[in-house]
Amino acid sequence: MSILLNEHTKVIVQGITGRDGSFHTMTMVGDGTKIVAGVTPGKGGQNLEGIPVYNSVADCLKEQQVDASVVFVPAPYAAAAVREALEAAIPLVVCITEGIPVKDMTDLYHRARQKGSVLIGPNCPGLISPGKSKIGIMPKRIHKAGGIGVISRSGTLTYEVVNELTLAGMGQSTCIGIGGDPIVGTGFVDLLERFEADPDTTAVVLIGEIGGEAEEEAAQFIKGKMTKPVVAFISGRSAPKGKRMGHAGAIISGGKGTAEAKIAAFEAAGVDVADKPDEIPGLIKKKLN
Repeated sequence: MSILLNEHTKVIVQGITGRDGSFHTMTMVGDGTKIVAGVTPGKGGQNLEGIPVYNSVADCLKEQQVDASVVFVPAPYAAAAVREALEAAIPLVVCITEGIPVKDMTDLYHRARQKGSVLIGPNCPGLISPGKSKIGIMPKRIHKAGGIGVISRSGTLTYEVVNELTLAGMGQSTCIGIGGDPIVGTGFVDLLERFEADPDTTAVVLIGEIGGEAEEEAAQFIKGKMTKPVVAFISGRSAPKGKRMGHAGAIISGGKGTAEAKIAAFEAAGVDVADKPDEIPGLIKKKLN
């Protein structure tokens, strides 16, 4: 089993005719994702390698059954594209685009909940259930089907940790990059709850970073609600305080959001925290034995 997507998930691509949208559409098709259509305003009636293109999500839904949308629309128009998908009540919306203003994300966050949709991102690599489907830009070749759930704020670290798991013979149920912005559509707690309920996920890897309090909230949830083993890694331990780093959310302010505080919260919740990504497979094996 997996969470959020499976081999039957029907996906549309918003921004399918753009450079990134067209490239990753064909990559997803090659990786086995069921891409049923694309959306680009003004280009309805065209097609990309046989994939029909519509002017709007509403037009697309008149002819296609859709379970998920992935947004590759440039930043100035991305919030409107996500809003269009949410208004159409598409169950899963994945926004790869980075640079969406915080004010727009605040509106989209609440709109997703009102509509009952799951919004992943923005500024994220997407998600993959190896052997079933992929929505986003993750490299399929490093993944392997199995029972480890992965949730991460960092796209690059997701790849590094997944590669370590696969090399250690530990496959993944679903890997999700939630994005590194201060406001993301879906956070750690929502996804931990889904992994806890997934019978085929045996353990979870959580990759956090400095800034914000999402990891501390996740630790409280794990302490009270999780029965499955969780192993964590916190990036940015040597980052200077008060300086914004690569991710918009990776800033320490007012003494909150430090690596030390996050590690202490996890250890108090019984979560083993790796010092380096390559330690994660060994910590999981120890937890499962």
